[in-house]
Amino acid sequence: MPNTTKQALGESLKKLLAHKPIDKITINDLTTDCGISRMAFYYHFKDIYDLIEWVCIEDGKKAIQGKKTYDTWQEGMQQVFEAVLENKAFIFNVYRSISREKIENYLYGLTYELIVNVVEEKCTEVNVTSEDKVFIAEFYKYGFVGIILGWIDHGMKEDYKEIVKRMSITLHGNIENSIHNFEQLNMN
Repeated sequence: MPNTTKQALGESLKKLLAHKPIDKITINDLTTDCGISRMAFYYHFKDIYDLIEWVCIEDGKKAIQGKKTYDTWQEGMQQVFEAVLENKAFIFNVYRSISREKIENYLYGLTYELIVNVVEEKCTEVNVTSEDKVFIAEFYKYGFVGIILGWIDHGMKEDYKEIVKRMSITLHGNIENSIHNFEQLNMN
């Protein structure tokens, strides 16, 4: 089963990252650790960076699974923090060795999916254009990711539950207010 091989390679990558930097890990290291051939690796991924991206996406999907509504977004955001913390060695290594951009893109994808569902939910009976919905979701996405990146930059030391609590307090009613403001604009 192809997913089993991908998962094994992902776990192997995380395991190896606990002991050596990403730029010192080879495909041979990964395939030896998994007990598979190099061809099996290349059947699924074009290079290690492709594997990294796949791991980020898969971990992200698991992190926010089922937590994409207005009532559950805080849980989803907390799970994003937990996924980052759970994969601390992986995140630090990718963040510092390859590029901040890969981690940013991973986080942007995660948080956008979370927020756009909340915006859509709150717009069910409101006249807001698709472009405005995307703008609202992207606006909050950048704020969320900025907070998470700051937390990573500072070594993930601050209690993420407190960060999510502060985010919730800051955002309380703001997404709905943004939607209302765009609806008013569209009526004029």
